[in-house]
Amino acid sequence: MNLSVESVPIITPRLPSVRPPAPAEPPGPDASRAYPVREGVLAMPAVFPLEHGGELRDARLAWRLVGAAGAPVVCALGGISANREVCLASDPRNGWWSEIVGPGGALDTDEYQVLGFDYLGGSGDSTGPEPGAAGPTAERGVFPSLSSYDQAEALAQLLDHLGLASLAAIAGGSYGGMVGLAFAERYPERVARLIVIGAPDRSHPLATAWRSVQRRIVSLAAACGQAQEGLKVARALAMTTYRSAAELAARFGGTASRDGQRFVFPVEEYLFARGCDYATRHRAESFLTLSESIDLHRVDASRVFVPTTVVAVREDQLVPLEDLRALAARLPHGRLHEISSIYGHDAFLKESYQLRGIFRAALGSPK
Repeated sequence: MNLSVESVPIITPRLPSVRPPAPAEPPGPDASRAYPVREGVLAMPAVFPLEHGGELRDARLAWRLVGAAGAPVVCALGGISANREVCLASDPRNGWWSEIVGPGGALDTDEYQVLGFDYLGGSGDSTGPEPGAAGPTAERGVFPSLSSYDQAEALAQLLDHLGLASLAAIAGGSYGGMVGLAFAERYPERVARLIVIGAPDRSHPLATAWRSVQRRIVSLAAACGQAQEGLKVARALAMTTYRSAAELAARFGGTASRDGQRFVFPVEEYLFARGCDYATRHRAESFLTLSESIDLHRVDASRVFVPTTVVAVREDQLVPLEDLRALAARLPHGRLHEISSIYGHDAFLKESYQLRGIFRAALGSPK
């Protein structure tokens, strides 16, 4: 075992209630540059067997590749809300990982091509559950259970389709890091490096407890014909686990306002605004499927021989620091970075400055 631990210094001894000024960041993504884009929908084998039993028939996998033509390819994967639009070629400042990916970014599209795909079971253009499939008795409706290994197998088939023998790296945050670990265990010869941020080899029971309650909320609402309303509430609850107590205290410590016969609290307005936004873009049935997939996630870290950089966020409520320390210790070629962030679990989306150096060290120079 070759474990190296690197701790990125905390800016202050403990996380303050208001984020301190950060050092000036290097230039970010440049919206004036555009890159060629390849994208499509892969028709997968007629029968796609699944890890936990069952199968998908005539499944489709939507994908997108953007970046410098001919450059090494990095697959970028995010949480269950992420999709194939990691960054937009026409405007790199947009896309679900626009804080990290783009020209001059931590994952630099001047140096790499970035591959993204819509998860199986999700709300994108890959195969997923049909609207209305969330039944009153099943937490994921009629769609079969998916594992991180199933997503990894889909990625392997996508690489075959694209004529790629291997990837320069997989960079994944949250669920995407879980998929990256599963891929590296199953296909070590097809990826040179792995970066996982806030992603364990198995879910912590407390995180599973929170997600189980969220799924039950959606299922009960679906039984009343209000699946999307349930999704709004579940997402609002989920937001309290993604961010840190310090951030919520700093942003929403104001007084309540009266709305008719009741009071509305600032943090309440924020949470339900996020819930409403999420429910307009995602299907309740897909949330049930992929939320369950997170909790089914199990990989054998001792069998992941790909050099792996593990990034742990000290304030992450969903993935405790101790779990990622233990993961890095079990990896044959693991390197651990610990950072501190007021954004908690969502640091993988926000901490462009702290992640820049980590990505550079992990990826090296492709040239």
